[in-house]
Amino acid sequence: MSTDLLRIYERLGSIARDALDYALSIIEPGMPILELCEKIEDRIRQGGAKPAFPVNIGINEVAAHYTATIGDRSVIPRDSVVKIDIGAHIDGYIVDAAITVSFNPMYNQLIKAAAKALEAAQFSMRPGVPVSMVGAQIERAIRSFGFKPIQNLTGHLIRRYELHAGKSIPNYDNGDRQRILEGEVYAVEPFSTNGSGYVDDSPSVTIYRLMKNPKPKDPHYDVLSYINNEIGPLPFTPRWLVHRFGNDVVKVIDELYSRGYIYGYPVLIEHGRGLVAQVEDTFVITRDGAIPVVNVLSLLR
Repeated sequence: MSTDLLRIYERLGSIARDALDYALSIIEPGMPILELCEKIEDRIRQGGAKPAFPVNIGINEVAAHYTATIGDRSVIPRDSVVKIDIGAHIDGYIVDAAITVSFNPMYNQLIKAAAKALEAAQFSMRPGVPVSMVGAQIERAIRSFGFKPIQNLTGHLIRRYELHAGKSIPNYDNGDRQRILEGEVYAVEPFSTNGSGYVDDSPSVTIYRLMKNPKPKDPHYDVLSYINNEIGPLPFTPRWLVHRFGNDVVKVIDELYSRGYIYGYPVLIEHGRGLVAQVEDTFVITRDGAIPVVNVLSLLR
């Protein structure tokens, strides 16, 4: 990896860390989720990057893919477990990181399990190691606390403008013998739960992605073209389009989704309705091991 690219990741890591630290300083029970999402996204922009995807706020059994909707009235509940998952990019180079906050100390061990799993993953990641070996370390750490890893959620290889670029880092030993290579960049995201250890797709979709480059003959070409030019192939939320197209853009997005012009990410719910914690960092793989870009673990100490 070139020195210039390493500097970009260092800058992105600083921006993402600041955004998560800021999130920790403002989140509280009763806070509107819409306000929380928009403040964190604005913080990323103020740092000199763009959100790589809408801020995900996963409450209790919601594991991933929920972001505030237009006019969202939901708030952070008392005694909840809240996952804050953010992405930042500069010119398509991406970092992905997450922390979990609990407003009830009885759930602190659930968060600690995910944090220790991330630490174990970092120590095991180096060139030539099979991804399943990393998954085994994640599972071992989580189960040592008496919880389960979520088996159908994974970390992922990241490339420019690609959040999920092929290879995955499982949260258990799934037998995948693909190997980690020097110069690769991975988001590693252990999920711990006191539930069943799986997530299901819900009917709700709040995050989308453009499927193909728009053509003038396509329906709602103006909206598709704007998404293509301003957001590109990365995930987005209709919230980001309101300033240009108004609140009715939701109906447009629904139509484009139903016709296959955009992809929708279902909100993911823990199958047994168990509580879910997530701790995530982005790692650059060097010949000596995995270097955390954001260093989220230090935020939890």
